[in-house]
Amino acid sequence: MEAAAAIFAVISALVLVFLVIATVKAVRAVKRGVDRTVDQARRTVEDTRLKARQYTQTGVAGEVAQLRVGLRTSMRATQDALRAGVAEDPTLSESLSLFERLSAHGRELDEDLRRLETEPDRARVAECLPELRERTERIRHSADSLRWAARDRARRFADDDLAALNDQIEMEAGALRHWTTAAEARSAAAPEAPEAAGRSEQSEQSAPGGAGRERAAVEGRADWTRREFPWQKARKPQQTG
Repeated sequence: MEAAAAIFAVISALVLVFLVIATVKAVRAVKRGVDRTVDQARRTVEDTRLKARQYTQTGVAGEVAQLRVGLRTSMRATQDALRAGVAEDPTLSESLSLFERLSAHGRELDEDLRRLETEPDRARVAECLPELRERTERIRHSADSLRWAARDRARRFADDDLAALNDQIEMEAGALRHWTTAAEARSAAAPEAPEAAGRSEQSEQSAPGGAGRERAAVEGRADWTRREFPWQKARKPQQTG
């Protein structure tokens, strides 16, 4: 009894530990999901506010908002393109690493621009704008170059695959039309008179098994035409009297 009680206690402790671990993991997963949702909502609100200030405010305030909108749009588009492409093309991992380094400079620049939005000295803001504008253009150019190169690479792979597929289809189409080549070869080697060709065809049909082969071919074609494919429309049921 003591041994059974000890085993039961050990099992209970293990179950309790597993439950605690599962609970902690679930709480962490929920927390990460909530954090992602909050961050996404915050970014959406920030982007909406910046776009509104870009069109409603004039002067240095509107230009600062315009720089932030352009920077954030370019960086987000490049990030989405690289993360989507690396799943199919692992060679883009190096480009993604370079973009992560570029993102650090982008975040620093975005913070500098955000601080200028609350700067009351407009003359000071106007003085800092040329340097910030140049930094923004350099970061955007680097991000755009990575994004365009990744898209050009994916399009080139798609074009190459399509070209190879077209070649394979042409070869298969030629193989399916093999009777044309065989008929031309027979005609060039030993042309027959129409009467001889007619007698040969008649003898093939009257030969044992000839009618059976012809009937099987006809039935095979009829069976093929009765098949349904995903792109065909459903046949309407025939009405009976």
